[in-house]
Amino acid sequence: MSLTNGGSTTAVKRKATTSPGPSKKPKSAPSRFDHSRKEEEYIVDREFYPPQMSNERCAMYKNNELERPIETLEKAQKETKAWRDKLPVKDAVIHWFKSDLRLADNKALHLASEKAKSKNVPLICLYVVSPQDFKAHARSPVRVDFMLRSLQVLKEDLDEFDIPLVILIEEKRKNIPNLILERCQQWGASHLFTNIEYEVDELRREALLTRKGVESAVAVDTVHDTCVIQPGLLSSGSGSQYSVYSPWFRAWLSYLHTHSYHLKLYDEPKNNPSITREKFKELFNWPIPDAPDNKRLTDQERKRFESMWPAGEHEARDRVCKFVNERIKTYKETRNFPAANATAVVSVHLAAGTLSARTAIAMAQESNTTKKLDGGISGIAGWISEVAWRDFYRHVLVHWPYVCMNKPFKPEFSGIQWEYENRMFEKWSHGVTGYPFIDAAMRQLNFSGYMHNRARMGVASFLAKDLMIDWRMGEKYFMLHLIDGDFASNNGGWGFSASTGVDPQPYFRIFNPILQSEKFDPDGEYIRRWVPELAHVQGKAIHDPHGRGAKGILAYPKMCVDHKTSRNRALARYKAGLGRDNA
Repeated sequence: MSLTNGGSTTAVKRKATTSPGPSKKPKSAPSRFDHSRKEEEYIVDREFYPPQMSNERCAMYKNNELERPIETLEKAQKETKAWRDKLPVKDAVIHWFKSDLRLADNKALHLASEKAKSKNVPLICLYVVSPQDFKAHARSPVRVDFMLRSLQVLKEDLDEFDIPLVILIEEKRKNIPNLILERCQQWGASHLFTNIEYEVDELRREALLTRKGVESAVAVDTVHDTCVIQPGLLSSGSGSQYSVYSPWFRAWLSYLHTHSYHLKLYDEPKNNPSITREKFKELFNWPIPDAPDNKRLTDQERKRFESMWPAGEHEARDRVCKFVNERIKTYKETRNFPAANATAVVSVHLAAGTLSARTAIAMAQESNTTKKLDGGISGIAGWISEVAWRDFYRHVLVHWPYVCMNKPFKPEFSGIQWEYENRMFEKWSHGVTGYPFIDAAMRQLNFSGYMHNRARMGVASFLAKDLMIDWRMGEKYFMLHLIDGDFASNNGGWGFSASTGVDPQPYFRIFNPILQSEKFDPDGEYIRRWVPELAHVQGKAIHDPHGRGAKGILAYPKMCVDHKTSRNRALARYKAGLGRDNA
């Protein structure tokens, strides 16, 4: 996928907000909205979240009439800055790890180390495991397992610098700020550093933590690190935020070419003072916990995923290095073929933060013939443009936060008639739809926790348009099974495929699953690997075995829907939902 239009990168001028924060409803907000719809039952997790917001309230975010969560955090940081700058360093400095499980090129960790070194006090690192948080964010068991294994690598690496890593467990997610501040006080730390995560819950939590920090005499510094260019720095000539990738990407490139310091890689932390092991002896023996009961793998699964997905930042860098040395030059020509092993497969490391996007780009740049991010070897430039998609979707999430609240980027698509109580979802999720390319992709996901990006687009289009099942059910299924589950990218990809999101494919563009199979798996190699019932089928029959007379395939199901009929149904429902019956 790729998209974006030029324009300046000046800061957008915004109207004054009508709300002091997300917890207070503006007087102008509509009070009536139908919460009895099926999507409320199937999509909104009411254990943790309120009913789905109205389209009118989404429009208020679009029109700058509601304070965005990023602005709530920025306000908290701005209003406490003078106090935080004056607060003296006490007995220790703390870095809070989240989705940044690495030592190299970690901005908040680097700043925490510099602060500790300036007063020659110990740096303490922590991570918080919250089973409730994992559930609320649909975190997959395989990703939790990868995170815990990465923490073990991280702990061993920090140990060489005499830096302890403490993993705290807090069942209730709302208690996380208080837990962290209590530990700061217990260890005599007056300064806490952490990198910003851009989901709504996290932004609001860090805003609360910043203000609570003042009450507890702890300076909380939140740092932009996840994106190469932090959200908010890029805007069009008219001052608006980009909602199309192509012009956004051109602005992203232009900004980096004139502000190259954004690609600066941050040094690893400095060694702790020699007194650290004596003063905080018990912290060095802190164990890596088992996965919570609600996210635990079987022993067999753990062994399989450990073999398939080695954890930690060293593995991440090795994987990028191998890709750059062996496959990146032909990336543009081969990246769309799932059987080709042509991609870097580092999305798991970007999601866990065992690799930074800056480091990935730097490693690719080193082997290029130019320093221009969009020049030189086409495969390298193409790969960098794919890494940039992570930034784009985060920029979208920050500016249009309602996409994090079960709403499509285009709220007008809320009127489409979706299916919910449907056995077809079970067929799709188990990979028994009768469409070999779709089934191969879903079986790859269920077995490995991963799916090739081209296949993700195919199965998403099939669910949303051939089956007319609410795309958000597929979005959640992916998050519950992917090892590289990343909310912003996953939401963006599903919105694109369902034509409900930012920069979507037109609603009338509906992938033909057989043609997709013939185009991107022409020899059927991908299908044969993941659908063993068809391993013996030769030639083009592999793409439509029942329709093309393949023999010995009784164990493989017939197509669950007719694509032509389903396509016509999808077009009718999209038109009706958008009020275009006569279009």
